Amino acid sequence: MRRVAAVVRLKEIEKQWEAKGKFLAKPYHDAVHDMVKTHEVYHDRSGEPFENVNEIHTHAYTKQQLFVPVSESRQFTREDAARAFHPRMLSPDKRVPIPELIQVEKDVLSGEATYDESLEKLHQKATAEQEALAKADREADAAEEASTKRVDTDRFEYRIRDINADNVGPNGRSPHAVGWRYGVPFSDRTRGQIKIPTSVG
Repeated sequence: MRRVAAVVRLKEIEKQWEAKGKFLAKPYHDAVHDMVKTHEVYHDRSGEPFENVNEIHTHAYTKQQLFVPVSESRQFTREDAARAFHPRMLSPDKRVPIPELIQVEKDVLSGEATYDESLEKLHQKATAEQEALAKADREADAAEEASTKRVDTDRFEYRIRDINADNVGPNGRSPHAVGWRYGVPFSDRTRGQIKIPTSVG
């Protein structure tokens, strides 16, 4: 996304320069394109695919150079590489924006299905997951509505719900308990509070 935004800004500058009649480095542009490998955009699988749209952000932990001795008979996977950089770091297969696309490519490479069949399977799975989430949300809303008594007045609508004051969790400080005394107070403005992430999730 950052590279796309940079290209958009450069195209805007190019349009501004053309409007002002400035000279553009077209020969340099053509020379670079002759040296750098480029791809044509295909809307199907008939030709070489374009750049992967499922790329991930380069993590700061991966910018260090590591030398990890590994036996030649051992298969060094992406999971092993992630653990080498940090014990809690996730592999690229789990950090990509759409991990299901990896399974689509694996099905195609293994010969289990064609690209269209694997993509259709992905669409069906995504649709089923969305329907399940929507159903769970509807059931949760219905349960909350059933446990809430509404009293409508001229100015306000009071919503009354039965609460167990003893439900404060094992340590007495459950965030779902009633009142500020039992809940966990916010500490955003506490002096010395660390507000930046200290671990890889």
